[in-house]
Amino acid sequence: MDMSAAEIKRAALAQPPSSSPNSPTAELNGSEILVRCLQAEGVRHLWGYPGGAVLYIYDALYKQDSIQHVLVRHEQAAVHAADGFARATGEVGVALVTSGPGVTNAITGIATAYMDSIPMVIITGQVPTPAIGLDAFQECDTVGITRPIVKHNFLVKDVRDLAVTLKKAFHIARTGRPGPVVVDIPKDVSLAKTTFSYPERIEMRSYNPVRKGHSGQIRKAVQLLLQAKRPYIYTGGGVILGEAATELRQLVDLLGFPCTNTLMGLGAMPGTDPRFLGMLGMHGTYEANMTMQHCDVLLAVGARFDDRVIGNPKHFGSVERKIIHVDIDPSSISKRVRVDIPIVGDVKDVLQELIAQIREAQARPDADAINAWWSQINGWRSRDCLVYKDSDEVIKPQMVVDTLWKLTRDRDTYITSDVGQHQMWAAQYYKFDEPRRWINSGGLGTMGVGLPYAMGIKLAKPESDVFCITGEGSIQMCIQELSTCFQYKTPVKIVSLNNRYLGMVRQWQELDYEGRYSHSYMDALPNFVKLAEAYGHVGILVEKPGDVEPALKEAMRLTDRTVFLDIRTDPTENVWPMVKAGKGISEMLLGSEDL
Repeated sequence: MDMSAAEIKRAALAQPPSSSPNSPTAELNGSEILVRCLQAEGVRHLWGYPGGAVLYIYDALYKQDSIQHVLVRHEQAAVHAADGFARATGEVGVALVTSGPGVTNAITGIATAYMDSIPMVIITGQVPTPAIGLDAFQECDTVGITRPIVKHNFLVKDVRDLAVTLKKAFHIARTGRPGPVVVDIPKDVSLAKTTFSYPERIEMRSYNPVRKGHSGQIRKAVQLLLQAKRPYIYTGGGVILGEAATELRQLVDLLGFPCTNTLMGLGAMPGTDPRFLGMLGMHGTYEANMTMQHCDVLLAVGARFDDRVIGNPKHFGSVERKIIHVDIDPSSISKRVRVDIPIVGDVKDVLQELIAQIREAQARPDADAINAWWSQINGWRSRDCLVYKDSDEVIKPQMVVDTLWKLTRDRDTYITSDVGQHQMWAAQYYKFDEPRRWINSGGLGTMGVGLPYAMGIKLAKPESDVFCITGEGSIQMCIQELSTCFQYKTPVKIVSLNNRYLGMVRQWQELDYEGRYSHSYMDALPNFVKLAEAYGHVGILVEKPGDVEPALKEAMRLTDRTVFLDIRTDPTENVWPMVKAGKGISEMLLGSEDL
């Protein structure tokens, strides 16, 4: 009688090991050691795609049931899904790919995680050690290819080094400034045997990230903040990654200062708090950017002063101000902008000490000066830079996001996005009140991440609502993962703002290239409703403004189904405000009337 795959697996799991795996004399092969290491690290989910160089590893995964492997349809999606999981949970995301094209397909996902400092371990297969460098089938120089886009990488040539290498990989990925670590395992190493033991802790002489900030520097920062007349608190993704949102909110409560978040920092400060001025930067609010340019003391926490935030650094430097910069990574301090008080340390620890010293201080900020500063800020705020013209005839994309926020604001909701106009509208109009609820690619700006991110989050947070806000261009880059959603029952909701253009490209072409829309129009789009149905999901076409809210409610009602909402939006709509390339952050276009 033929056995089913499930029966074969149960039989394999029922086979007793030759000796206890925790016994000092137990010998395991490299693949079994890898699985034991992942179990020791508390890994519950693993995203991957098999191939010849990792088949021993897949055999070891087959013989256990504590780690759920998710078979994606493309290696890029494996890394993106693990990345989304890490962003939403704060845990290390883990992906597994084979050698050669498996590795090269994963590169975009690795670079995406690296740019946003996401803790990940990517396990890659490699050809057998004797064949390395001989152009063997499916060989590539994984260490060389990934070196610029990882925090660190390892090539394991001896099975006896595998366990300690994995311990180092997880330690490096999650400590200091987080980031992806690649562990390249040749096929013969995954088969070779040795005794297994996993270190409880690891010490690396060459890697000792600083956690505690310098007390003297923090004391100087306190003095500067208490003397400020026009203070501003500017925070980035480091506050989210450092689990320091609570401390940030305590600091704002204590001082009453205005606060802004970068694209990667949204949710650290509640989006509905009146002291929050919105996102700043290229598509930030008028009040956030004007406050940034005219403050006299700037406290920057876990942020990089990157080009999308401050625009032209010469313009930013044209106004004299004192800058306090707190970051776990010393290389990020004074990288683009000279700062006056650098503080290297874990942002949570530094903010805790900063708050303690402020509470102990006798002085308090000048109330009259702070009130006058708020009056100026409220004057900028009165411009209402995010106002848009609603319509009864054509669906405005801003309205879709605003409606989604109103429907989900009291629910535990995660929003992922791809990259483009829809990403900026999501950041502008969805008010994130909690950290780790806004999941997007900031640094690399990777199209195609939204659906894999949502899959990874839904697996980790099955009781939460997970919406992917995307566009008809981005969603097609990893649309095959609709198959993965069906197989692993991750019912996410896809909100596609379909304007038939590569919207952000079209916007730039309109503004800077005299309306020459070179290859930015989508001439041959699929029927997304039928495509979703072909993958086993629900598809809904939305063409009228009055149908947006009912369609979103229907998607939310179908809690156990993936729903694809193909929402036909105004193709002429642009993202405002906008700072054009080479301009300063206060040189903003608030609408087409400013052109």
